[in-house]
Amino acid sequence: MLAETIAVGSEMLTPFRQDTNSLFVIERLNQIGVKVAFKTTVGDRMEHLVGAVRTAAQRVDIVVIMGGLGPTEDDLTRQAVAEAMGIHIRRNADIVAELYKRFAARRMSMTENNAQQADVLEGAHVVPNANGTAPAQWLDTVYGGHRKILMLLPGPPLELKPIFENECLPRLREALPQRFIAMRTLKAAMIGESACDARIAPIYKHYPDIETTILANGGDIQLNLICEKPALDLAQARVDELAGRIEEELDDLIYSTQGETLEEIVLLYLGMKGATLAVAESCTGGLVAERITSIPGSSRAFLGGAVVYSNELKTLYAAVDAALIAQHGAVSSQVAKAMAEGIRKKTGATIGLAVTGIAGPAGGTEEKPVGLVYIAVAHGKEVEVVEKNFAAFSTQSTRERVRTLAAQAALDLVRRRLM
Repeated sequence: MLAETIAVGSEMLTPFRQDTNSLFVIERLNQIGVKVAFKTTVGDRMEHLVGAVRTAAQRVDIVVIMGGLGPTEDDLTRQAVAEAMGIHIRRNADIVAELYKRFAARRMSMTENNAQQADVLEGAHVVPNANGTAPAQWLDTVYGGHRKILMLLPGPPLELKPIFENECLPRLREALPQRFIAMRTLKAAMIGESACDARIAPIYKHYPDIETTILANGGDIQLNLICEKPALDLAQARVDELAGRIEEELDDLIYSTQGETLEEIVLLYLGMKGATLAVAESCTGGLVAERITSIPGSSRAFLGGAVVYSNELKTLYAAVDAALIAQHGAVSSQVAKAMAEGIRKKTGATIGLAVTGIAGPAGGTEEKPVGLVYIAVAHGKEVEVVEKNFAAFSTQSTRERVRTLAAQAALDLVRRRLM
């Protein structure tokens, strides 16, 4: 069974409002074995709404429409669904009476436009809304010779979520053949999307019953594996089998097999080894520390660190010899090594991590171009230093991109060291 969500509201097409309802609905649908094939956002124009509903009804079995059920002129969902599906609307006198009662209980007079919330699609079941005035509607009908289920839900999440959870999901379970979806998420660090796919495509192509998607962002690769079967154990066994083969192929590039973030894995390894970490950051400006401290409980392993952007602060807080900076430059393997050793000794951490580089857009030279970054990890008497050129990842490398990739590479270096 395929589904589509339609988020209604012109405000959803601006930079100021996010459609969080679809995320909630999609998660719940997946849990009962329904795949969401399309996610649509449409503004408050009748012709656009009618087109969106009609298109959805033609291509999926279940349509979840969210928003546009209120009392104002731009709340057009009921009328749009009626026109798209070729059915009539009737005003329900009982709902009108209930609306008057609700307003009276609050000692408010009800304006006439509120009555449009009582307009019910012919053949629809009215679903009460305990947290708002606009009831939801459930329509189980036939369109184009096929069974279609449409849900009209209010837009505010406080109203939508309990209606969908308590009313719509039980109805769907009864209406649909039982199917189960199993999911696995693998994550890999510091490998390009195309390079990753070149290695794993020959594997996942042998699993046509598993939907495999690759998402790349900032030096991070996320592999989503989704399988639908009549029984959950069958679906889980398939995704686990494919996940195992991908892990074998990518080996230590894989840092997570259950969807954890890189910083979560680093903290897990630190905890397992009873180790602590401190950081000295230059070009990343605290991004590494921010990512680590975003995880609850990080204080058990992360001591802290310093943003040592200037040469003077590299000397003051990371104990880097000023003569070393003068000789090799702030962006150098020698200074990165000294920063890692210095912050480790200053804080008493088990591991010291340092990042120094040229984020751009200015400041680069032919010898040291924009995108050049040195990362160092000091652990005991050993110090590992790696050189990266993140400008090579893109012909239009930006300052933000260099910083993001540097932070990702730094955390991954710590992970590998702990492995």
